[in-house]
Amino acid sequence: MTGKIRIAIMAAAWTGLLMALPSCDGDQLLGPDAPQGVEGLVLSGPQCPVPPADGSCPDLPFPAWITIRDAGGSELGRVRAGEDGRFRVGLEPGLFVLDPDPGDPFPTAQDQEVEVVPGVYTEVLVLYDTGIR
Repeated sequence: MTGKIRIAIMAAAWTGLLMALPSCDGDQLLGPDAPQGVEGLVLSGPQCPVPPADGSCPDLPFPAWITIRDAGGSELGRVRAGEDGRFRVGLEPGLFVLDPDPGDPFPTAQDQEVEVVPGVYTEVLVLYDTGIR
């Protein structure tokens, strides 16, 4: 795992939007009803140059495109987070890299390595840096 992107456990119900465009080895890419895969939340922040002490300037959901790659770097497909920042994609068990699309030049997010195990959705938090300081 690299950079500021962290794996987080989230108990919320996921209503993500799946828009996969298969390429290379699409056999690993499954539909959103698969028994395992990746689901997550995409946020962008900071939203204020100087965040107030009362926390009234939280990170916001971000409808980002994320490229899904196999462990060797080959593109398997893409998923887009919904307006609520949530996404879900079914994958065969294995190691994958989530590669969030950057802005020009912001926001940016680091690649994230995730492991998918049988029968479980790996939950992730993708954090985009807005560049606001």
